[in-house]
Amino acid sequence: MMRILYMALVALICLSFTASTVSKTAVKCMIQMKNYTGEGAYIVVSVTDKEGEYKETIYVHGKDPEWYSEIDSWWKFYGKHRPDIDAISGETIAGGERSISVLEIPTQYINSNHKLRFETAVEDQDYNEVDLELDLTDGNLKSKVDGTGWIRYVRLMPQK
Repeated sequence: MMRILYMALVALICLSFTASTVSKTAVKCMIQMKNYTGEGAYIVVSVTDKEGEYKETIYVHGKDPEWYSEIDSWWKFYGKHRPDIDAISGETIAGGERSISVLEIPTQYINSNHKLRFETAVEDQDYNEVDLELDLTDGNLKSKVDGTGWIRYVRLMPQK
């Protein structure tokens, strides 16, 4: 009986170490918003696959969960599971402002037919399912990309 308990404990310890060894690439991300009046924008940064299906939430600008359901497409993904996103969330970004954060992108998604999607929503104004989207490649993680909705542009720079 002790031998079975010992083997179970060893297996549990091994699994816990492998689960936490996901390699991540740190990327500095500056978001510059367009000039507009109204509330700050909620911005969700996600990894999607080539079919546009959500794989992982990378960062959320906007800490009030009451408004997450207004980010329609992402909510269909996130709302089913509701993982704790406190460690990857920050304040909303108002019109004309900029914000700098560090995105921790799982390295397995880079150069493997995945995209980085920026979704935006402003209270009582428009929701942009794909305000900005780019292929997750080494080259694109060193670029400036223009948004199509509330985001003027995003500048990305890998951290060493």
